[in-house]
Amino acid sequence: MPKLVLASTSTFRKSLLEKLQLAFVCQAPNVDETAATGESAVALVQRLAQAKAEAIACDHPDALIIGSDQVAVLNNRIIGKPLSHDRATAQLRASSGQTITFYTGLCLHNSATGSSDVLCDPFKVHFRKLSEAQIERYLQREQPYQCAGSFKSEGLGISLFKKLEGDDPNTLVGLPLIRLIELLQRQGVEIP
Repeated sequence: MPKLVLASTSTFRKSLLEKLQLAFVCQAPNVDETAATGESAVALVQRLAQAKAEAIACDHPDALIIGSDQVAVLNNRIIGKPLSHDRATAQLRASSGQTITFYTGLCLHNSATGSSDVLCDPFKVHFRKLSEAQIERYLQREQPYQCAGSFKSEGLGISLFKKLEGDDPNTLVGLPLIRLIELLQRQGVEIP
């Protein structure tokens, strides 16, 4: 099997990839994540996933490199990581009773051949109606300030939802494993 590289330093993506029980290394890709003017969420995450994988290809000439990027969209607007309590409160207020769609871009780049498979896997989160007290209690307990949408679905954030809609719950956390397995199998990597 060729060397496997995750073009990310995300602890969430690393722990997801570890589920596949494959040996891999991680490397930061150093890619500007600024959206181009008029760029859709789908186009943005696909471009960034591919850019991240290709950014480290010269360091790993005979490897399969995984790049991934994710954005959250609420009411046709991309929302990012809140980075503060006040912004997280505002995001959760806006999400109350609404649906956020997470678009996760995935790229598997074969650095030996220069070929890339790129896709986008959507996942919808339908929020319950949230009171100010519920929002405050949640934020005090989990402090999800580094998470787009201001929640951690793998933790107490699940209590904020009335329904999840998508093919792979791993997509919501940041790495669509079901689709990744398909891409790896195309490259001759059998799992399990």
